Amino acid sequence: MPFLSSPDEMKRYSSKRLPTFRTPDASRSENMRAIRSSQNRTTEGRLVSLLLGQRIRGWKLHPKGLEGKPDLVIPSKHVAVFVDGCFWHGCPRCGHIPKTNRAYWSAKIARNKRRDLQSTRRLKALGYRVVRIWECQLAKAPSQCVQRILRA
Repeated sequence: MPFLSSPDEMKRYSSKRLPTFRTPDASRSENMRAIRSSQNRTTEGRLVSLLLGQRIRGWKLHPKGLEGKPDLVIPSKHVAVFVDGCFWHGCPRCGHIPKTNRAYWSAKIARNKRRDLQSTRRLKALGYRVVRIWECQLAKAPSQCVQRILRA
């Protein structure tokens, strides 16, 4: 099954409720329970270190009260930056849908993509320039990501 990218495919999974998640076996559940979230620290940390290395100042990490909770904001320039994880936000290059619970994950990722689009539109309506950087872009071409932020 190709990754959800067309509006028709996203609409098919547009219900507010996700499909039923099939409960995995006990050993798999125990394994997944042991994995703790790092809250995207490595990816965001990479961006922060790049900005510090380029001596870019005046940004705030995780500002409160903005639509969509951008990862980084430059208030004086009205720029909002999101660093999107390839799996959770459906990267067209390297995002994928797991083989187990395919309907659940398809709906979940489609819902995330819709939410991202709405957040971007709302921030633009408030006068922000929005930069969305894929996790894989930040790993493969970090200087280009910084240049995109500077152009915005």
